[in-house]
Amino acid sequence: MLATIFMIGLFALAGLFLFKLVFGVGLGLLGWLIGFAIKALIFGAVIYLVVRIFSPETARRLREKFSGSSY
Repeated sequence: MLATIFMIGLFALAGLFLFKLVFGVGLGLLGWLIGFAIKALIFGAVIYLVVRIFSPETARRLREKFSGSSY
């Protein structure tokens, strides 16, 4: 599940980089978007950790839903 969260973060960062290249957006907006992506990644990881601690079965179902494989 953490790998999925990290991949979403990487895709978000790649999209932001391409957005800057295509539209020439200044560093201020790009920095804000990167900061937002990092905060969203950390928030998702914390939520997943809490779910994994208090409800392992729900965490397993989430892992299966987003990764497509069972452990």
